[in-house]
Amino acid sequence: MKILLLTPQLPFPAYQGTSLRNLHILRGLAQEHSVTLLSYTESDNPGLIPPQLEELCAEIVTVPAPGRLFSRRLWQMVSTSQPDMALRLLSPDYEAALRKLLRQQTFDIAQIEGIELAWTIPIFREAVPDLPLIYDAHNAETLLQQRAGEADLGSLRRLPAVLYSKLQSARLNAYEAWVCAAVDRVTAVSEADSKALQSLAGLPSGSIPVIPNSIDVAAYHPVSETESAAAEPTAYDVVFSGKMDYRPNVDAVLWFADEVWPLLQEQRPGTTWAIVGQKPHPRLERLRRLPGVTLTGWVPEVKPYLDSAKVFIMPFRVGSGTRLKLIEALAAGRAVVSTAVGVEGFPVIDGRDVLIADTAQAFAGQVSTLLENPRQRIELGEQGLQFSQNYDWRVVVPRFLTIYDSHLAEK
Repeated sequence: MKILLLTPQLPFPAYQGTSLRNLHILRGLAQEHSVTLLSYTESDNPGLIPPQLEELCAEIVTVPAPGRLFSRRLWQMVSTSQPDMALRLLSPDYEAALRKLLRQQTFDIAQIEGIELAWTIPIFREAVPDLPLIYDAHNAETLLQQRAGEADLGSLRRLPAVLYSKLQSARLNAYEAWVCAAVDRVTAVSEADSKALQSLAGLPSGSIPVIPNSIDVAAYHPVSETESAAAEPTAYDVVFSGKMDYRPNVDAVLWFADEVWPLLQEQRPGTTWAIVGQKPHPRLERLRRLPGVTLTGWVPEVKPYLDSAKVFIMPFRVGSGTRLKLIEALAAGRAVVSTAVGVEGFPVIDGRDVLIADTAQAFAGQVSTLLENPRQRIELGEQGLQFSQNYDWRVVVPRFLTIYDSHLAEK
């Protein structure tokens, strides 16, 4: 098949969950089919394409990522009824590139990665009405905004964020319903997201199949703590990783810092914590003053930090979809402590694959227990490694092909 894949950024290098999911989707589709990639790029040289992508794609078309001034964003929020995410990546250049591809080539399938590119749906329907169109929902965005607003309730400083979430969740509800109705197939990353999208779009149960996030499990092969400590100049007791200007990540880290970290420091003075990820939000700056805490900013690889960690934490209160960082940590053989929201969408068993705690006292206790018990860490890490095998891209991505074949057969 000839497949057209639309992504909001180049899938390689993959520095965040969105691009990591898209990279492995691309790898899986390119095994048997011809893939044309249309993507934004933030590079100073838009024509510079990583050879790792060129090897996978029949053709790659890129346009510069659009900039949007804050003043324009505010004006759009006031002057339109569209959700913010629907307008974030609007681009005449991207539209022109898409129309050119649809004029010059015939595709069997087109797939849109994430809600920020859903604005292209009318272009597809106008240019090639019969082209099967797949929408891969990386999150149930309405649900995500609702949870974000609920997490900030009670804080006067966060009142603007609460109001923003209330406005956006109402707009996203209508927008997501339209998106799901306007395409031929919708896929979700978790059962919870699938049910949420089916409910708001009025679709029957089971109509949105689940295709979870995936990684290259072998690339995260476990390294013992002893080996890692000998190889790395710095090791940390506790590690969190993620794109650090992403609201759910910021909320998770601040909750852990304010509610859990003081308890942990009382129980184990001298404990160290690395917050690993690009673009730390200004709200996190105060954490640099906390004893034992390091904000790394951008790093070329997360794996060395996973290898050297004793415990990987996922203290999420906000989220939808599934978090790739969980599978990365498990594939690296690390012991994980998470809230229930952090592992939502994964059929993990508390006490076997991960440890789950939803209060600050319980979370601190679980982390402290693991730090004091190397054998328990190792056993939990080994079990988690086995669990991660189900999320290798070679196992997961062929499910897209099953959906393609089913739809084409129906046509």
